[in-house]
Amino acid sequence: MPSTLVTAATSPRAHRIKNNLDTDNVLLGDYLDMPDFMVQSGKMIRLPNPSSASYAHQMLTLCLDSDINVVYPLNKDEALLLNEAILLFDEYGIEIKFTDEIQ
Repeated sequence: MPSTLVTAATSPRAHRIKNNLDTDNVLLGDYLDMPDFMVQSGKMIRLPNPSSASYAHQMLTLCLDSDINVVYPLNKDEALLLNEAILLFDEYGIEIKFTDEIQ
């Protein structure tokens, strides 16, 4: 079953958005360090760092491998890079959604 990814998993706004979504299949992800026990639960995943030159392609691969069809990028750097690649994601049926909570 397809999942929704909310980035900036270590932030309170990510949890706010997750709680407001009308789906049970929500993954939280972050490129910042997270304790292993948070990742091992399966509800949080490690994301590529937006400073990587191939960030958009790494995110696309992650979405395809993890059956993610919606991404909410909450970090400004992530949002800018994913916005530049929005057509690429759209070709694979992955929707990038932007919120007013981007920081």
